[in-house]
Amino acid sequence: MWPRVLERSLTWVTAFASETLVGFVNVAWDGGAHAFLLDTTVHPDWGRRGIGTELVRRAAQAAHEHGGLEWLHVDYEPHLIGFYEDCGFKPTSAGLLRLN
Repeated sequence: MWPRVLERSLTWVTAFASETLVGFVNVAWDGGAHAFLLDTTVHPDWGRRGIGTELVRRAAQAAHEHGGLEWLHVDYEPHLIGFYEDCGFKPTSAGLLRLN
């Protein structure tokens, strides 16, 4: 699964403790002006240390440096509003259609 996901990514950012993966975020891209932050994940044992914030910051910086992008989108559950607002995202209205 991951090779298929990552080959369609603009970039991804990882966090390691020694050789252990403790955090990940993927930046997907539509090939135009929009990039999408996906799968922001930090292992629960490593939470509340700023790792997620740093992953998002580096992902946003990489998207910015790519050039030509106008927007970085992220969908999140209500309990993550504060986290993403602290990362600089503004809440927006959006729609979601379940396909299966």
